[in-house]
Amino acid sequence: MRKLGLIGGMSWVSTRTYYVHINRIVQARTSPLSSAPLLIESLDFTDLARLSTDAEWEHAAEVLIGSAQRLETAGAGALIIGANSMHKVYDEVAAAVAIPIIHIADCVGARMEADDVRNAVLLGTRNVMTETFYRQRLIAHGVTLAPPDMVTVADIDRIIYDELMRGKVTRAAERTLKTIITRHEQAGADAVVLACTELEMVVDVDANVLPIYDGTRIHAEAAADWILGEE
Repeated sequence: MRKLGLIGGMSWVSTRTYYVHINRIVQARTSPLSSAPLLIESLDFTDLARLSTDAEWEHAAEVLIGSAQRLETAGAGALIIGANSMHKVYDEVAAAVAIPIIHIADCVGARMEADDVRNAVLLGTRNVMTETFYRQRLIAHGVTLAPPDMVTVADIDRIIYDELMRGKVTRAAERTLKTIITRHEQAGADAVVLACTELEMVVDVDANVLPIYDGTRIHAEAAADWILGEE
């Protein structure tokens, strides 16, 4: 198996989810005692949350570049960034290392294209839902995305940062997400993209009114494929 580097800590809940998914996939495909060979650097999310200014994003890029370079030096043959929102600085980080970085939106877009999904809604943090860095990669795979509704954006962003990233799960959050997904199903969406790792804590990924494309699971599968040389 090949050694993968994971840039984590954004949030720690997200990193835990990646670790569980990747190891379960590797174990299922190899042997009951197998563990994925991973190098993990867990960053302090305090100064990387809810970024808005160019200066803040430049700082984030520097932090992730440093992490990527350390993981490369430590022996990682490829990397993943364990946070949807931090893929905003993907290009800068990818340019700073000589090993590949598996992009989460490309993995999700490819899966949706293979399933012939053409009309979907994107759910995640404010910057993921409203900016182009994630949306454009899905659109490149032929997926049409519903425009972001700013009330929905505010509600989901609050749930993610104030609750889920702190490990807090409430029935109110579950009801809010179910209402949002049901509303989009009634509006004609074919699928939902969960573009925030923590959202699986309040969304039933396997049984919902619409097919759920959980970016974290899909990204973890791509990571396991690479580890096992199946990509």
